[in-house]
Amino acid sequence: MDFIGAYSWPNIRYLLEGFMVTLQVAGLSILFSFVLGLLMGIVRYTRLPIIAQFTGFVVDILRNLPLLFIIFFIGMVLPQTGINISIFWAAVAALSLFEGAMIAEVIRSGLISVDKGQIEAARSSGLSYVQTLRHVILPIALRRMSPPMVSQFISLLKDTSLAVSISLPELMHHIQILSGSNFNYVIPALLLASILYFTINYLLSIVAKRLEARQT
Repeated sequence: MDFIGAYSWPNIRYLLEGFMVTLQVAGLSILFSFVLGLLMGIVRYTRLPIIAQFTGFVVDILRNLPLLFIIFFIGMVLPQTGINISIFWAAVAALSLFEGAMIAEVIRSGLISVDKGQIEAARSSGLSYVQTLRHVILPIALRRMSPPMVSQFISLLKDTSLAVSISLPELMHHIQILSGSNFNYVIPALLLASILYFTINYLLSIVAKRLEARQT
């Protein structure tokens, strides 16, 4: 092990550059997966004919496929069919689709959990179904869904490491490159990576615990 050499400024900067790519992919994937999951969750909750069934079919497919398979398919198979997409956006798309399906189920469960009495009270006050969904059901459900969604986003951040399979220049990819140049850098580099992952995920877990505490 060579901690001094591994932690030279050029190496540290190289690893941090990879970590920044990790955070960028995670941030965009969180945003897109939330929007996608919200839309699919609402559609499934409303049980619109045909549309809800098709959405449920898509969600079930995505949830039951390995994330690594989805990453490979978008990053390596689609370009062979003429659909060219950069490695960065392939990773974002794969994570967004997979996590979006997970979030859709979280949102649907949250919507279902809203007490029917509150819904009936809103409808009896003159609100339409859409207004009730927007002003009553969604706000209540989102508060209840916050903790599990944050936990899902923590998993998403960790899952970005799978994008190393398509050579995304994120943290784990840079660790591979650095370790290839000097095997004595493996443990120091992995130790630094564990600290970086732990710090971000621990902060997110604190957010999840505080949101959960507000529900009690």
